[in-house]
Parts: sequence; structure tokens; C-alpha cells
Amino acid sequence: MNPILSAGLLIGVLCSVWMFVMGFTGWYKDPTLANVFFVVIAIEIGGLIWGLRKTAAQGRTYGGQILAGAMMAIVAGVLIIASSLVFTTIVFPNSVAEVEQMYRARLQQQGRSEAEITAAIQGNAASATPMAQAESGFVGTFVTGIVASAVIAIFIRHRGPRVR
Repeated sequence: MNPILSAGLLIGVLCSVWMFVMGFTGWYKDPTLANVFFVVIAIEIGGLIWGLRKTAAQGRTYGGQILAGAMMAIVAGVLIIASSLVFTTIVFPNSVAEVEQMYRARLQQQGRSEAEITAAIQGNAASATPMAQAESGFVGTFVTGIVASAVIAIFIRHRGPRVR
């Protein structure tokens, strides 16, 4: 299988599995554990390293490696959109409301007034939909893919034959 496709699928599947681990454990609605979700960044970086090693062996240059990483992120992002929509609309249809309740509780613990809390909740309303959540997952995956690939490619790329 093409290394770009296989790495993208690996990243997308592993990030989706982690999302469902967060759901089935209930961690996504726990204020102290919700940030554990960002393990997906480490998953993506690991997948990119694996994939970029394979594309480097094909002779890709630095720019080619960045492009390969971006394409891996796009493949992963498409899977993440689909799994996010399944998560928020089918498996955990109350998840968006539960996250809003957690956010409200966190603001109350910070001593915010009811007016401040209402304004903050209304400010987040546009991003508090299943599609907005899925799009955020795609964008986060894509941006992380480009930035991480630019760094990873510095260390992993085809160097060609060495001349002495």
C-alpha cells in the first residue's frame, strides 16, 4: 500500500479509537481528564514519523516530505471527520451538551458571574455542533500534520549517496 495512504489511515484510525476511548470512559466530560484527549497529537506525530520514514526511502526531498505529511494528514482528517460525526450524533448524541455542562461548571468554579458564563457559552455556540467539532478535528489534524512534517522532515529525508 502507498505509504501516504497507509500512514494517513493509521493516524485516522488510531485517533478515532482514542476519541472513542475518551467517550466510553467518560473522560471527555470530566474537567480534570478532558485534556487527555490531546494524546491524539502524539499519535499523529508517531504516525507521521513512521510514514515519513517510508516516503524518505522513496527519495522524497524536504519539500516532498512536507507535502507527503500534509497528504497523510488529509487522509487522517477525512476519517476523523467521519468518526467524529458518528461519535457526536450516534454513539454519544448528548456529548456536545455534556461538554457544555462541563464548561459551565468550570466557569462557575472560577467564580465567573452568570452573565459572564452565559456570554462564554453563547460565544462557543457556533463551535458546539457535531459538524463544527468534526471540522475542528480535521483542521487540527491538518495543521499539526504540516507543522510536524516540517520539523520531522529536517531529520528524516532522503540524503542520496554520500560523496567523500
